[in-house]
Amino acid sequence: MSNEDTKAKTENKAPTHRAYSVRNFGDDNKKSYWTQIGSAWEHNDGKGYSVQLESFPVNGRLTIRPIKEKPENDS
Repeated sequence: MSNEDTKAKTENKAPTHRAYSVRNFGDDNKKSYWTQIGSAWEHNDGKGYSVQLESFPVNGRLTIRPIKEKPENDS
């Protein structure tokens, strides 16, 4: 499948995942700071992802997590 085919299949769909740069901090490095840096779309065949990054994690790690729906408020 070409890049154009992948782009055509994902450009009209909302992302299924978010990409984060994760940096550890603190005396024991057990705390972490997550910064959203992009989005990802699952391929239609379920065997991969297309990822679009707005920045690059130079001092951290890249983590991709599914997007969770926000709970509705009872107000």
